[in-house]
Amino acid sequence: MPEASAAPQHDVAPDVMHDVVIVGGGPVGLLLACLLAQRGRDVAVLERRTERSGRSRAIGIHPPGLRALGRVGLEAEARASGVEIRDGRVTCEGRVLGSMSFARAGSVWSLPQLETEAMLERRLADLAPGALAPGVEVRGLRDLGTHVQVTGDRGGETVTVLARYVVGADGVRSGIRDLVGIGWASKPGRAHYVMGDTRDDTGEPSTALLHFEPAGVVESFPLPGGRRRWVAWVRRPPREAVASQLATIVASRVEGRFDPEAAGEPSVFEARQHLAERMHRGRVALAGDAAHEISPIGGQGMNLGWLDALLLDRELEHAIESGAPYEAFERYDRTRRASAARAIRQAAFNMRMGAPAAGARLRVRNAAVRTLAVPPLRAVLARAFTMRWL
Repeated sequence: MPEASAAPQHDVAPDVMHDVVIVGGGPVGLLLACLLAQRGRDVAVLERRTERSGRSRAIGIHPPGLRALGRVGLEAEARASGVEIRDGRVTCEGRVLGSMSFARAGSVWSLPQLETEAMLERRLADLAPGALAPGVEVRGLRDLGTHVQVTGDRGGETVTVLARYVVGADGVRSGIRDLVGIGWASKPGRAHYVMGDTRDDTGEPSTALLHFEPAGVVESFPLPGGRRRWVAWVRRPPREAVASQLATIVASRVEGRFDPEAAGEPSVFEARQHLAERMHRGRVALAGDAAHEISPIGGQGMNLGWLDALLLDRELEHAIESGAPYEAFERYDRTRRASAARAIRQAAFNMRMGAPAAGARLRVRNAAVRTLAVPPLRAVLARAFTMRWL
């Protein structure tokens, strides 16, 4: 694990009744754990991995996400570690279709997820030393009415943990969601992309560049350290992405230069969208990607999960204090599923706009982008891009 791995590991004591056990030590699970620890709650985080992947993942911290980090005292560190994206521009075949400033809606900050997780992990170690238990794969849950029994495997040894409430923050392939029998409904929006990071040669270190090209969208975003992330739509994903392939795709569509010599290992991914049929069952709730899979185009997933964590923190506190978990989780379910549904619709729209287009369809799409990029719709678009409405 990164720097925070020096923190003491949780002993996963079977005779301790925790207030909350969180399954999944990604950015959502860690933020929720920090929020609960600040309230003085006994929280344990069970994480299957023993070290974090260095592969390029989420980078965008939107204004609501920045405020969420501020709730655990990390806003200043996120700003200092990240790079500010102050504006965006949309082009097609070298012509500017529209531009927007985020001055009023609030800037987006770019910080690789690995660094964000390390920051949250260090904060959790300060608030609740030993709360994070790496290397534990949860295999079973038993909701006993008054509490939940969690069983897992740690290096071949069976571990048992007791908690008043359990939160599944274990990603799109959530084992917790399956264990409690919550359905996973497919939603519109699916596409393939190649993504990679390299040196920023655009000369625009604070601008998001969206190239809505006839052959498919190419997006690029600033990263800390003078680097830039490139994401390109592809009809068929290559079996194994290499930097030279992504450089060829970028060069064939836009003037921007992706330098393969300065690039890390690219990744290929399929953007898909799903929504859990409900976000809780009994004393178990879902949060983040375990509850909703959102296309990463637009960078909404991690921030949406953080907003889940903010509300779930309040509802868990109410449930622990009042002893009425079901009413609290029903409010959480209604509010957060509605937000996730809006985010899914927005992401599906983004994917449609970035798909290949030609002839009349290309002209109509470009006209629509130009319309959205003028007042007053430009302000609405900026609010949507920065997630102010979720």
